[in-house]
Amino acid sequence: MLHPVAILCVLSTLLCVCTAQSDSSAPVIQLRLAGEKRKHYEGRVEVFYNGEWGTVCDDDFSIYAAQVVCRELGFIDAVSWVPSAKFGKGEGRIWLDNVHCSGGEKSLAQCESNGFGVSDCKHSEDVGVVCNQKRIPGFKFIRNQANSEEAVTMQVEDVRIRATYSHRKRVPITEGFLEVKDGGKWRQICNKEWTEMNSRVTCGMYGFPGEKPFNPRPYKLLAKRRKKNYWGFSVNCTGNEADLSDCKLGREIQLKGNDTCSKGMPVVVSCLPGRAFAPSVSIGFSKAYRVEQPLVRLRGGAMIGEGRVEVLKNGEWGTVCDDNWNIRAATVVCRELGFGSAKEALTGARLGQGIGPVHMNEVECSGFEKSLTECYFNRDSLGCSHEEDAAVRCNVPAMGFRNRLRLGGGRNPYEGRVEVLAERNGSLVWGAVCSDSWGTMEAMVVCRQLGLGFASHAFQETWYWQGDSSADSVVMSGVRCSGTELTLDQCLHHGKHVDCPRGGGRFAAGVSCTQTAPDLVLNAQVVEQTTYLEDRPMYALQCAHEEHCLATSANKADSSSYRRLLRFSSQIHNNGHFHNNSCMKLFFYFTIPRHYHSMEVFTHYDLLSLNGTKVAEGHKASFCLEDTQCDEGIQKRYECANFGAQGITVGCWDTYRHDIDCQWIDITDVKPGDYILQVVINPNYEVAESDYTNNIMKCRSRYDGHRIWTYNCHIGETMSL
Repeated sequence: MLHPVAILCVLSTLLCVCTAQSDSSAPVIQLRLAGEKRKHYEGRVEVFYNGEWGTVCDDDFSIYAAQVVCRELGFIDAVSWVPSAKFGKGEGRIWLDNVHCSGGEKSLAQCESNGFGVSDCKHSEDVGVVCNQKRIPGFKFIRNQANSEEAVTMQVEDVRIRATYSHRKRVPITEGFLEVKDGGKWRQICNKEWTEMNSRVTCGMYGFPGEKPFNPRPYKLLAKRRKKNYWGFSVNCTGNEADLSDCKLGREIQLKGNDTCSKGMPVVVSCLPGRAFAPSVSIGFSKAYRVEQPLVRLRGGAMIGEGRVEVLKNGEWGTVCDDNWNIRAATVVCRELGFGSAKEALTGARLGQGIGPVHMNEVECSGFEKSLTECYFNRDSLGCSHEEDAAVRCNVPAMGFRNRLRLGGGRNPYEGRVEVLAERNGSLVWGAVCSDSWGTMEAMVVCRQLGLGFASHAFQETWYWQGDSSADSVVMSGVRCSGTELTLDQCLHHGKHVDCPRGGGRFAAGVSCTQTAPDLVLNAQVVEQTTYLEDRPMYALQCAHEEHCLATSANKADSSSYRRLLRFSSQIHNNGHFHNNSCMKLFFYFTIPRHYHSMEVFTHYDLLSLNGTKVAEGHKASFCLEDTQCDEGIQKRYECANFGAQGITVGCWDTYRHDIDCQWIDITDVKPGDYILQVVINPNYEVAESDYTNNIMKCRSRYDGHRIWTYNCHIGETMSL
């Protein structure tokens, strides 16, 4: 067992460094987190000992050892540890092996081990840790680079932009003095060696894509009047770091009171927000901005500024493979879309699988590209599946969205009656939302605004949730959302003139939220390959006629006449998470087929003219949702037989065969010509999904009066028909 040591910390994020000194004559050691990282508070554990950096073997490593490492580095705790060189293989010696910690040690050097340099491991066994990104309050980082030639990165407890009094009511705060918290005290940074690259990184970590010029005169006047308390170091950023903690620590500054930064002043940062976050003097917004996304977009994310990365190429949206995907490429995406730098680069289709082609693989970005499409990628690297789709989580500005909305009376924080903060008679009061026209889209906006993920249900009655009785009165009505809004205020509504015939109370709007959601996608190829015409006698269509699956002309048709039906199979995949657990009272019962329908209309089938006019239509009720088939390695979970649970498992699909009743469009009255076949699943948004843009399929169709050809089927909004 090693001797107890006293710890001196030199912390970083790309290189999180701590110095450990023995009470006697033991050599100095340091720790850092390094390697291929997707967050700034994770990495391969490395130890500096005897003038050389080395790694730690994963044999016998535990969460207790990870806790010691993270606390030694100034984080409040460890989230997890990862074996087998997840953050890449290190180099040099493997300094520690068979490390045993109880969790209470002040340093990794106090834990039992084989001793320095005694190991039978390879670098394929290098251990890594993921720390809680929160800092230990009052932690004092003592910086000592005497024993390391490599520069360490900046490390402080916290960073803030302190706005002047005239700017403090603005949302978001984009400009002010930059202050860092070290040793429990807020301190300024001298601007003598501050660069635009430093400001760029600072703005990025606060959710802003870039920096902008500012008027220095008022800040100089303020600085002269204020007592200064400078931090003892400068900062050196290259400009493409995702966080200020990734920047190198600059030279040490001599602290001389008010003379510390002679001929200089405290650093001021001024950031340029993305269009969706334009500052407003008022707390709320009167208008929702639609961010232009001509080449890159995010899909499938629950929160603002996160999602699967998709790029537009040759008129078709496709995904990005996660090979080599890192925080630098993710930051290019985030800044391009009007957010700040990336908090996390996600791999393995963590935010759902896309559809269509995989446009980019092995992406490499310098960090200064204006668009991901400017980054290098391997055009010859093929074979990526959608299981490897890359995604991002971006830093977004602090907008205070959650302060104007709350859920009341729910059994957990993810559900309840929706209560909003509204201005009435010159003061702000909490009140309910009218449930007239309240649906999934409105619930989705509420869950996103509160940071609770997706909506799982929208409720028009909330008598079972006793919210705050002082908030029973309805203060918002007529709410209609498109789904792109960032807050409920941005949706269309009646404003101050509330009109709610049913009133609030038990009829107030409510929601339940979830971290996961389904993503239902139609297989366009199956539709294209199974389309055909059938002439069927009217006497064989009585059930279908009762279910309104025929054109209106069938109401007057003779029982011996025939109807011409455009038939096809539809195969609905779940690329997300779906489970229809609605109460039986929400199911619709049809007497002739004698089965329950979970939704009255689950799919719309339409035949359109080339200018978009509907010439024929059909629909399909979801009388049974089950796992017809699944991808290899995935078990079926849902089966309708014997009143089993309904649903579609992630990675599975439900097939409506072409020979099922109502799986058609009645085109008896349609004239020969060129048309568009359109299929829309979940048309009324009765099922909450992570992405509605892939619910529409369109095909070109040519009908000559006897035969029909269907071709060029596409999913999504961008289709060259």
